[in-house]
Amino acid sequence: MISFDGAFGSDIVQMIIHAGLVVKGVLFLLFLFSVVSWGIIFMKWRLFRRAKEENGYFLEMFWNNPAFHRLYNDSNDLTASPVAKLFRAGYAEMQRLGKIQNPSGTKNGTPMLSMMDVVERALKKTMIDQGNRLEKAISFLATTGNTTPFIGLFGTVWGIMEAFRGIGMKGAANLAVVAPGISEALIATAAGLAAAIPAVVAFNYFSSKLMSLRSDMDLFAADFLSLVERQIVKRSVASKEE
Repeated sequence: MISFDGAFGSDIVQMIIHAGLVVKGVLFLLFLFSVVSWGIIFMKWRLFRRAKEENGYFLEMFWNNPAFHRLYNDSNDLTASPVAKLFRAGYAEMQRLGKIQNPSGTKNGTPMLSMMDVVERALKKTMIDQGNRLEKAISFLATTGNTTPFIGLFGTVWGIMEAFRGIGMKGAANLAVVAPGISEALIATAAGLAAAIPAVVAFNYFSSKLMSLRSDMDLFAADFLSLVERQIVKRSVASKEE
């Protein structure tokens, strides 16, 4: 039985230490990808969890509190909720246009429908901004999942080339000569997969969460615009009757 008890034993740390320069460079690059990916994973996990919780809290306040000005003040602390930011942007635009204070539906000759278009554009802009904020850095996870296996494979191929070159120089082709070099080379592939698998899983998970939050924003924007339009029409009719 052949035993590898020295520097080229089963200890992975020792194999990394005695690996070639190129393989070490590959492993260091994969290590950086992995560290950044895990940092993004933890950061995004906290962000998405907080955004979902604050969305639920805000929507409960929204449907139970019809006073927009009070809801605007109460939502100051909901900094992670994209739906709260959507409401604040829409309400701020309404305030700027003077729609709440002007029940007739016009302001300086501007029709009510034009004002609704302006508010809708403000909501769409905020939706895009919030989507970009939530999506930020997630693409790096996809890059990690797609790239690191190939980087690891490159390190493996290079390590095997070096192993066979060593065989040629020594003129021997037994297991004791081949196994240590190939073991070192395969570490690069294992490291590439170790960096890629969590990144791919996290990317798919966050993509589904992002889609859910986008749906929440779409539904809220539609409900908000419908509610605002009904209030304006109701006040306009009441003003004409007076």
